[in-house]
Amino acid sequence: MDILLHQYDTSPFSEKVRVCLGIKGLVWRAVDQPVIMPKPDLIALTGGYRRIPVMQIGADIYCDSVLIVRELERRYPTPTLFPTGTAGMDHAAAQWTDRGMFQAAVTVIFAGLGDAVDAEFIKDREAMSGQPFDPAAMRAAVPHMAAQLRAYAALIDEQLADGRAYLSGDRPGLIDANAYYNLWFVRASYPPAASAFGDLAHLAAWMERVAAIGHGDRSSATRPEAIAAARAASPQPGEIDDRDAALAGRNVVIAATDYGRDPVSGVLIGSSPHHVAIRRESDEAGTVAIHLPRIGYAIR
Repeated sequence: MDILLHQYDTSPFSEKVRVCLGIKGLVWRAVDQPVIMPKPDLIALTGGYRRIPVMQIGADIYCDSVLIVRELERRYPTPTLFPTGTAGMDHAAAQWTDRGMFQAAVTVIFAGLGDAVDAEFIKDREAMSGQPFDPAAMRAAVPHMAAQLRAYAALIDEQLADGRAYLSGDRPGLIDANAYYNLWFVRASYPPAASAFGDLAHLAAWMERVAAIGHGDRSSATRPEAIAAARAASPQPGEIDDRDAALAGRNVVIAATDYGRDPVSGVLIGSSPHHVAIRRESDEAGTVAIHLPRIGYAIR
């Protein structure tokens, strides 16, 4: 079954996954989704989850870049995303790249874009975050956030100071994808903000090396094709962690705890310390299994 990545090209978290697909040299198909709501074809698969990216393999739907890269490694272990055997800490690095570093990047980008930011985009992001999306307030925060972004970038530069090609050594891995995508986001969305890290001695050459990895063998698929692929398949069987035994086969509701908290409901069919999976029925897509990370999500 094809790897289908529901994404859009300017999405920073999609870029993280695209780099991992490139490291593994995988064949995949991009299903372009709207940047803002409504996203009816995505919701038909996810049951309400609206964030990008989402990976689909048959009738199994994987939400959140953190879980997507974990599943890619499970299904396609060679070449590994962890060439030095540091999978736990490399996964943990997403807790700073996806939060503190990402927020610094968002602030310097949208403060710089200012009035050029579309009003519908602002309205959508306010609905997703539950907080004001105020470019004026972001401009006031730029001195602090630009310094934060530089501090994060300086950590990456420090790791490269011994002449290594990638953050773990001579082979790229998830840690490179995690560290790269926010800097890519700044450069691609508002290049003047890249001055916060442009003078760091080792960063530019490393970014060129990561960019040269590419995104694997990419082609396109339509949204109707993706829905048809889910309907034609069945979810993989799952196992439930002993700690979740009391919830096995019961209806549960899962939602993010930071932003984009749209709840997803279904029958619990799988779990581990790192993920939960629920089964739900959709008129459009049939029976699907929706997989979400454990960290950053609540089950009730």
